[in-house]
Amino acid sequence: MNYLRRISFAIFAVLPMAFASIPAKAQDIVDTAIAAGQFNTLVAAVQAAGLVDVLKGDGPFTVFAPTDDAFAALPEGTVENLLKPENKDQLVAVLTYHVVPGKIMSSDIAGEKTEVASVEGSELSVDATDGVKVDGAVVVAADIETTNGVIHVIDQVVLPN
Repeated sequence: MNYLRRISFAIFAVLPMAFASIPAKAQDIVDTAIAAGQFNTLVAAVQAAGLVDVLKGDGPFTVFAPTDDAFAALPEGTVENLLKPENKDQLVAVLTYHVVPGKIMSSDIAGEKTEVASVEGSELSVDATDGVKVDGAVVVAADIETTNGVIHVIDQVVLPN
């Protein structure tokens, strides 16, 4: 258990550094994700789904953003299959399940368990009683503010039921 705490501490200490290279100029959700360099798969999926303009829009949005490693952990072929033009509706559903209307900062939900409506239409289960988990995915970096919302980095891709 002590080993897991050290790993968790290391992750929380290192991941925010990925955002240290982002220019001080405020950027929207998409540009912030691109600049971070650890969301290449997410950005490619957002582009394939035709959601770039939405996530560059006024918002505000809360995005639970899976890293490239989170996408890589999916069963082999899953990402490639989702990116096929004939699966665009399924891709849109998966991506919009990671987005919540409004700007939810970690301090807004600290100590709570709640359900929040995703843009996809299903409810996301959020547990902020011991760290923060979203449908079982761990938030490894929180409160990355953008001009049109906030990004919370998660360690898994969450899927609608």
